[in-house]
Formats: sequence, C-alpha cells, structure tokens
Amino acid sequence: MGNNKTEEIIEFLNENFPGSILATENSFGIPIIEVDSAMAHKIIKFLKDDSRFAINFLTLLGAVHYPDQKDRELVVVYHLHSWTQNLKIRLKAFLPISNPVIRTVSDIHLCANWMERETYDFYGVIFEGHTNLKRILNEDSMDYFPLRKEYALEDATREDKDDRFFGRFKAQ
Repeated sequence: MGNNKTEEIIEFLNENFPGSILATENSFGIPIIEVDSAMAHKIIKFLKDDSRFAINFLTLLGAVHYPDQKDRELVVVYHLHSWTQNLKIRLKAFLPISNPVIRTVSDIHLCANWMERETYDFYGVIFEGHTNLKRILNEDSMDYFPLRKEYALEDATREDKDDRFFGRFKAQ
C-alpha cells in the first residue's frame, strides 16, 4: 500500500471520527493508527462496513505491555486487512493496567474470539461483551498474566542452573 492510500485512510478516519485518531505513523507502507480505546469497536466496524476500503478481515489481535508508560501500560493491537483492496492497517488502543477493559470485536470478526481469549490469558485485557472470556492456554488457577513484564526473566536464587549452558560465563 503506497503513501497515497495511507494518507487517504488516515484522512478518512479523521473525518469520520474527529478526535478519536490520536497518532499515526507509516511502517513499511502500513499505516499504524492509534485510536481512542473507547472508539476502537466503532472504528473497526466502520472500516469493515465501508465499501471504499472494505477492511473485512482481522488478521491478528494481540497486546503489548509497556510497564514504563503510566496509564498506557497495555496496548491492544489489531492487524486488519482488505482482501479486495489489498490494504493492511494496524490499529492500536492503549489501556491503563489498572483498568484494562476494551469492548470485544468478536461480534464484528468471529475470528477475534480465540485471539481475545489468548490476549486475556497472557496480558489480562478484559474484552467487555465477550461471550466466553476465560483462559485458553494457561491453567485456570493462575492468578497472574505471564506476558506482562512484572517479573524477572530468571530466578536468581536457583542453584541448579549452570550458566555455561546458557552462553554465560562467570569471570574468574
């Protein structure tokens, strides 16, 4: 998708959702559009229903944890695609970790069902209106979300670990 289409879609969204487009960038010809999280559902529905761009497929839905961004610690990322127009866009909606709630898009794109469950399972994002939001891969008894960057990557107290096998050597 060339720059003209990128600019067109950003202008189109700004016209139809004034104040809801918070930031834009272009990465390898794909527009990346940060949207107000309260408007994400409406924008995704609008893009799917619109005949001009016909963004009719949700390729990927996931999250990222940015622990140092106060009140924007979690971001839900939607990769959307128009098969007929050969367009791809990426929408981002930031959420505070203290209230990680966003409306489900599983009523727009059925394939979002399991992707939202997985995102809940690993990041704790609550997809409001999801009909079966529960863990999909992890133990139901887990009381944390393993892909949040809240824990050390390794347990420094382990004595059974030999650093030689991990490419690390202790100075002598």
